[in-house]
Amino acid sequence: MLKIGNVVLEKGILLAPMAGVTDVGFREVCQMCGAEMCYTEMVSAKGLYYGSEKTEDLINFAPNTKYKAVQIFGNDSEIMSKVIASFGTKYDIIDINMGCPAPKIFNNKEGCYLMSEPELAEDIIRKCVQASKVPITVKFRLGVSQDTKNYIEFAKMCERAGASAITIHGRTRQDFYSGKVDLEAISEIVKAVSIPVIGNGDITDKESMQRMFATGCAGVMIGRGALGNPQIFSELIGVTPPLTRSQALGSHITRLKEYFSDDYINKYMRKHFLWYLHSLPNCKAIKAKIVTAPTLTEALNLALDALKGL
Repeated sequence: MLKIGNVVLEKGILLAPMAGVTDVGFREVCQMCGAEMCYTEMVSAKGLYYGSEKTEDLINFAPNTKYKAVQIFGNDSEIMSKVIASFGTKYDIIDINMGCPAPKIFNNKEGCYLMSEPELAEDIIRKCVQASKVPITVKFRLGVSQDTKNYIEFAKMCERAGASAITIHGRTRQDFYSGKVDLEAISEIVKAVSIPVIGNGDITDKESMQRMFATGCAGVMIGRGALGNPQIFSELIGVTPPLTRSQALGSHITRLKEYFSDDYINKYMRKHFLWYLHSLPNCKAIKAKIVTAPTLTEALNLALDALKGL
């Protein structure tokens, strides 16, 4: 069981925040398939502070959402704490991203860059905790590079600054997503702190989930393993998926249509279409038609036809 403040997750299985992926529709179908809590994609604290409509669109939640978890990123403790104070109790969990390896984020001294400035990171966490009415969690990596791993010290700092839980992606920023996740390092972190630790990285089936739980972590977070495959959560909890792949895709888009135009969805969903179809053999021609389809209706019909029976 994973307990973070008033949030209680019996199995401790979460959907990771992923930029350009964990939209309101995808989060809903993952929850339907068994994910106990689904994070928004990371959103810019500055974007929210300055009232960016595009940024605010990222933190919409379906009405049936059980727990609303938002992830923010930034490097200005004053702006971040003011944004969090404005949230009040609108959300259940607020996560601070200190692990994103993307060059655009890192070079702007955000995301995983903050692991290279632990004093700044601590100031951010502490002020956000003071401003928040709900638990603050932090997601980070093992360090910026193989030569500068500081995950134990960073984990202890997060706890000291008031974080209610931490999520560890078991790679460094230098690794991005290459190689294997370091389970031993995650186990070391679990032993070093008293707050809940959530393990993240390389969870694609029950076996890999069990290996992650064997580190002693209280929860597991699934990211890339869920792309086009919300049914992974049903597999992990040992139940029959309530949605077929085609039903999940249909529900995904139906929810998006409540917030966005068909033209926007058609362009945005191209990568999702390919993920939903990724395991199908001999579908290169169909994929090419989908990503060049002039309308959402045409793209969706092509995808659903390819997924017929799945």
